[in-house]
Amino acid sequence: MIAIDNKLISDEVIEEQFVCDLTKCKGGCCEDGDAGAPLENWERKEVDKALAIVKPYLTKEGLKAVNEQGNYTYDREFGWVTPTVNGGICAYGYKGKDGVIVCTFEQAFNEGKIGWKKPLSCHLFPIRITTSKQDPDVEYVNYQPREDLCGGGCSLGKQLKVPAYVFLKEAIIRKYGEEFYEALDATAEHLKRG
Repeated sequence: MIAIDNKLISDEVIEEQFVCDLTKCKGGCCEDGDAGAPLENWERKEVDKALAIVKPYLTKEGLKAVNEQGNYTYDREFGWVTPTVNGGICAYGYKGKDGVIVCTFEQAFNEGKIGWKKPLSCHLFPIRITTSKQDPDVEYVNYQPREDLCGGGCSLGKQLKVPAYVFLKEAIIRKYGEEFYEALDATAEHLKRG
């Protein structure tokens, strides 16, 4: 366990190797889960702001889910989450011609139409962050790939020798900032040499 500020990071975040392999998983994390994508409280405003721009990208089923459930819903276990289509695919996703799920927020971001890329929980995956029940200021940062979906990403990471935290650098910086990432990287380098 590594401690940086009030974040407790599991050793696997720096020890395990991972590079998402969309050719294998097809973005399955966007449709396989117990709820939609968890949203931070501030991200609900981003969803509201972006909705008019991403609406044309939504599938008929996705638009119906948003209209019926709202721009986001509250889940007792995960808090605020994106709506889903019949408990499956995120309402804000669709399958492209190659079968890979495309995030409409990320598509609009890549096209320069919005300034918010996608929910942090999606960008960070397979890192999952939970808050301590005893102290809400403490966060646990864990590496939790899904065995059934992330096998290709784990294999590709090992083949390319890319630690999970390096692959997820942009997402980690989005969540915690440059200084946090630099401290994590310095700790990883120190442990590697030690």
